Amino acid sequence: MDKKEISAAIMKGTTTVGVVCSDGVVIGADTRATGDTFIANTEMIKVYKIDDTLGMTIAGVVGDATYLVKFLKVQNEFYKMNEGKPLSPGAAASLLSLLLQENKFAPYIVQLIVGGLNKGPELYSIDPYGGSVKETKFSSTGSGSFFALGYLESVYNPLLSAQDAAKHIAKSLSIAMKRDAATGDSMRLMAITKRGFKEYTKEEIDRLLK
Repeated sequence: MDKKEISAAIMKGTTTVGVVCSDGVVIGADTRATGDTFIANTEMIKVYKIDDTLGMTIAGVVGDATYLVKFLKVQNEFYKMNEGKPLSPGAAASLLSLLLQENKFAPYIVQLIVGGLNKGPELYSIDPYGGSVKETKFSSTGSGSFFALGYLESVYNPLLSAQDAAKHIAKSLSIAMKRDAATGDSMRLMAITKRGFKEYTKEEIDRLLK
């Protein structure tokens, strides 16, 4: 596949979002998996906890993306055994970036968001070739990302609390679901803050959307 084909592959089939807030990072995604016009799965997990202070979202080819989740979890456990603490978001993004860069001639067809806490909140977006960008506000990937980014651009404030950020992510995903056929069914949200790790329940997400 050439770069244009790879770009097309990762820009269809999902919407994932990450937002930096005053007390941490919130990440989220829809749960629909598609193969062209076929809805292959309505409960696809695209948001993952790596550790209490680290999480990631995935978009692209499922096998490639889930392998990278497993890779990062293993690397995090090795690091904790040696250093007594989990990987920082920056270190996690660097590891993934190096792996993707090493395989750029037979690339993993993915786009990733890595977020969590170090000395403060950190958020990174990573492309299939290992390009890693530190985001200071928010990031979104997938075919519905244009709708999500448009909404987030209009409401973002660096003083947002994690609860406010979760509400805006839920709203941005809801907008993407209405306009992008490859984004849909339900959503998952996770917050990583100084108070700890939180995964939102369906009932909590429903309240955020009211």
